Amino acid sequence: MTATALSPISIVLVEPAGPLNVGSVARIMANLGLSRLVLVNPQCDPLSEDARQMAVHAQEILDRAVQVSSLAEALQGCQRVVATTARNRSLPTALEHPRQVLPWLLGTPSALVFGREDRGLSNDELNLAQRFARIPSTASYASLNLAQSVAICAYELYNLAGEPGSLGQVEGVPDATAEETDAPIELLEAYYGDLEDLLLKIGYLYPHTANARMEKFRRLHNRAHPSSQEVAMLRGILRQVNWALTQNCND
Repeated sequence: MTATALSPISIVLVEPAGPLNVGSVARIMANLGLSRLVLVNPQCDPLSEDARQMAVHAQEILDRAVQVSSLAEALQGCQRVVATTARNRSLPTALEHPRQVLPWLLGTPSALVFGREDRGLSNDELNLAQRFARIPSTASYASLNLAQSVAICAYELYNLAGEPGSLGQVEGVPDATAEETDAPIELLEAYYGDLEDLLLKIGYLYPHTANARMEKFRRLHNRAHPSSQEVAMLRGILRQVNWALTQNCND
């Protein structure tokens, strides 16, 4: 398969319940140049006859779909993550139009995440994303079917990427071949874990409010899009602070 700006993008479905939806998503992906399907704890058989019938000529995407147990596992190796959501969040984080946010995913290891058919993504799952897409719809009937949501976003990505097979730079899209690229999600999550442990240790965070405070730190760092080298530097600072605290306790 010829590499395109869409090749590194994973479509991630969290706990899909309907095999017809999974099959439809596979067909949409094949129609629009996407090939990486990741299923988080699917609540149906993605290889069932129903799924295969809906996939039609995209059964290869179903066969190659990766199944994992958690969203964090699905996002390993991804440098950029956009989660789709229809609900407002408590933090002042913008819900962006797909046309505005999706160019950011092109040409780099990234993921576009879709939630459960009945209740979307949890707050903890949303925290793993750096940006959020919301598909505009009428207030009288705002709910979109899972496969419809994927189709709208995949269509936008396909048009943003230009002709299939072209790796030409899309205007306004950061160059994924730059020397420093965004840190992968698992490295950021390790840093957030180190930061939370330290802030709890020094009393800046309290266990009952730690999650809410850490959401604010996540938003702060996500706006900066730190590179792997920068995250390594920040983790080095945390290790040094921990060492200094240990030395003071021993004195």
